[in-house]
Amino acid sequence: MIELFHIKRDIPFMRYARSTIYLSVLFIVASIALLATKGLNLGVDFTGGTVMEVSYPKPADVAGIRAHLTKAGYSDVSAQNFGTSRDVLVRLPVKAGVTSAQLSEKVMVALKQHDATVLLKRVEFVGPQVGNELFEDGALALLVVSIGIVLYLALRFEWRFALGAIFATAHDVFIVLGVWSLFQLDFSLTVLAAVLAVLGYSVNDTVVVFDRIRENFKKTRATDVAAIMDNAKTATLSRTIITSGTTQLMVLSMLLLGGEVLYGFALALTIGIVVGTYSSVLVASPIVMWLGVSREDFIKPVVKPESGAMV
Repeated sequence: MIELFHIKRDIPFMRYARSTIYLSVLFIVASIALLATKGLNLGVDFTGGTVMEVSYPKPADVAGIRAHLTKAGYSDVSAQNFGTSRDVLVRLPVKAGVTSAQLSEKVMVALKQHDATVLLKRVEFVGPQVGNELFEDGALALLVVSIGIVLYLALRFEWRFALGAIFATAHDVFIVLGVWSLFQLDFSLTVLAAVLAVLGYSVNDTVVVFDRIRENFKKTRATDVAAIMDNAKTATLSRTIITSGTTQLMVLSMLLLGGEVLYGFALALTIGIVVGTYSSVLVASPIVMWLGVSREDFIKPVVKPESGAMV
């Protein structure tokens, strides 16, 4: 395993286990309260609306288009390149008393004021029913992924590790969703994809720590579970920092340079990587320890031969 640095003495992570768990529970409860009271600001993908595809003879100034439409009174507009740099996809939420055709005509007038060369290629209306189905399918995807994680960890390790990992990943998802609810950020399909990616990233990081904990249980005669876990976390800390750091650099480049299209996706991943790293080191293992894991769970009992039987 590649190491950025080597720590000779184990860091006492488990000494702070009670505090980190209390903090995590506080964040989870706060996130659930926000989701219950404020909910998510669902985007056009989920609520329905008008989708317009327009084309320009030269590469389009997407930021300028978005700013002009916002100034014209369409504050909830979403504009992004579609296919080529000359094609732009414009999404607008449903407006009471205005049909999709009327809304698209008004938007085209505003776009022509910004650039008279714009051409309308197509207009589609996404109904609320389709949006509800997408939201339900997304929620089902989260549930299925979570069940798959539990089964995988239960088969690879044991049930205590599965519960610890699912608590840690639920912690990550609730915090990301809580941030979206608190600031009422636009929750779109790309953000949902980022949440699913956070699930996978968090589990991968947690499995690495769990694997080292299992190895330590098998090769040591020590009975202090907290010390065994501290040693495993310290041994994998360099790998965790390298993995999280390099991934975060890539995601931050998307966040800062990717523009409006990638902003929600990159922001969700940025938050998810931070809380995912935190939970894999300071949340998952304490749950496993408090559930009563011990060295005996990983040592196969020696079957003694019956009296008088030949060995």
